[in-house]
Amino acid sequence: MRKPLCLMLALVMGLCCLPLTLAEEAAPLYVRRVDLPEGFYLGMDVSSVLAEEASGVVYRDADGTPRDLFELLAENGVNLIRVRVWNDPFDSEGRGYGGGNNDVNALVEIGRRAAAAGLPLLVDFHYSDFWADPSKQMVPKAWEGLSIRQKTPLVTEFTRDCLTRLKEAGVEVAMVQLGNETNGRLCGEKTWMNIYKVMNAGCQAVREVYPQAKIAVHFANPENAESYMTYASKLDYYSLDYDVFGTSYYPYWHGTLDNLKQVLSSIQETYGKQVMVMETSYAYTLLDGDFSGNTIGEGGAYEKPYPISLQGQVNEVTDVAAAMAEIGGIGVCYWEGAWVPVGTSSWEENAARWEKYGSGWAASYAGEYDPEDAGKYYGGSACDNQALFDWEGRALPSLAVFRLLREGQDAPLKVDALEDAVAECDLNAPLTLPQTVNAVMNDNSRVALPVVWEEVDEAALKAAGEAKYVLHGTADGAEATLLLSMVKYNYVRNGSFEDSDVSMWQVTDHAACAQNYCEEKKTDSLSGVRHWHFYSEAAGSVNFDLEQTVTDLPEGSYVYRISVMGGDAGESTLYSYVKINGELAATQQTQITSWNNWFTPEISGIEVHTGDTVTVGIHVECAAGGAWGKIDDAMLNSME
Repeated sequence: MRKPLCLMLALVMGLCCLPLTLAEEAAPLYVRRVDLPEGFYLGMDVSSVLAEEASGVVYRDADGTPRDLFELLAENGVNLIRVRVWNDPFDSEGRGYGGGNNDVNALVEIGRRAAAAGLPLLVDFHYSDFWADPSKQMVPKAWEGLSIRQKTPLVTEFTRDCLTRLKEAGVEVAMVQLGNETNGRLCGEKTWMNIYKVMNAGCQAVREVYPQAKIAVHFANPENAESYMTYASKLDYYSLDYDVFGTSYYPYWHGTLDNLKQVLSSIQETYGKQVMVMETSYAYTLLDGDFSGNTIGEGGAYEKPYPISLQGQVNEVTDVAAAMAEIGGIGVCYWEGAWVPVGTSSWEENAARWEKYGSGWAASYAGEYDPEDAGKYYGGSACDNQALFDWEGRALPSLAVFRLLREGQDAPLKVDALEDAVAECDLNAPLTLPQTVNAVMNDNSRVALPVVWEEVDEAALKAAGEAKYVLHGTADGAEATLLLSMVKYNYVRNGSFEDSDVSMWQVTDHAACAQNYCEEKKTDSLSGVRHWHFYSEAAGSVNFDLEQTVTDLPEGSYVYRISVMGGDAGESTLYSYVKINGELAATQQTQITSWNNWFTPEISGIEVHTGDTVTVGIHVECAAGGAWGKIDDAMLNSME
């Protein structure tokens, strides 16, 4: 029989907010030396630069002297400029959709300026009139309703025209990207045969105009390793003529660097392709500079593997570059490192510039093309706190990381941030708080520091029942934070799937579900960073039971809960269930709702007698192809 116990969980990253203007805080940053091969790309996407400058932004060096952005980037070790291009990011009256209004004219102008600074381009074709990413790959307005046979020559023509204009302007193009984060969709197409045809149409133009340029494909979510191998295998099956398999890697959402290395190494070895990180970035502050919310801010279900600081920014870039160099990757590109606020006085002042010049992520005019996203949530930069320039346009010390990587830069060892401590305690066990917290040093090492917590009323905490608290303390003179959860003892082992050993869970697959396993991804977890994941493309192939048998339960009454969320299920049959001694004792209907909309059925009054064997689980059955979901936080608690 298991006894209730207090569980001390792992420490997670704490956050530190920094002031608005940071360039003058030029204390030496530690930069670890990385052995980068010759020709390794250290790129930056600055697609919004023209709209930023039109809105009044002036870029400055660390001393505050106004400088040409491209010259400043080159001096700091950037050797590749990435720029997106949309087909027609304007409404019927010629008003820009925003996000830089990156049509072919913007592409050529950015290309000219990059060339003047000796920097080649990575051209990122979205084959859309506005943002393309895993959630949307909309066809350009002019191509809407066309068959794939009608569309492909237009893709070739558009690609050829853009590249020809660059060549006539004397712009060196090192690489061309065929689509942006094309996770199974591109240019309105949803089958791999047609996705291949769109990409192949672009390939033809690239090989014609810039035959020496590398051709890249680009995907997101490398934490889903099986999906990445599927993408690569599909392109191999159709014999797409490309050179580089590129990925986004944002550590907030995209898993560990070890996983990234493993996935990309497998693609290199299996398909003989070069690999590259096309997008990455990290926040140096949680503050917002333009009165329009940021992607990364306070709270949020995302990972924070580095302190939110200038040093954290440097360490993230260093680690990603080192990971790519270690596996033979060809480069890393920082995303929108110069997308700073266009003003800091008021939302109204900024909004007028976003609308006029397209310097926000979306203008209201984009609503005609993207009514469900841009049409509702248009606004400013969502990443001003991840830029490598402060809110006055002055270069941050972290910009120099690209120049310093090959030689490194020493700095005195010091504390950069304190990690938040996390503790979970059973209501029936003594309250035990951690005695140390981790200090994250500027070289990203950890040092345990003794901590003194504020006094707490243990009896009151237990009397209040299940609840979460934030406690404060001090460690070496700095404020420490403890995230404390008071919980009832859970008789389900590894109910939140946080332990890598999931052998206590049994899966009975009735229809060959393609993906049915434990996954690590905080943004898709109800708690912690892991959960059970399922997905299958074929209709009717999601049909399984996930269950665990619990023995030696004390006699009494129990309640069982398990949470699920997902989508694209079609007609479905989902229910949680309890078996006693192998016989079905109770069920409770559940449902798949939508992303991050968790449904938690409850079965209460489960009567257990001495010697009974109890099995708890969930049955999932979905009719539609493409059904997916996440299961988390299975709990079997005493009702006494």
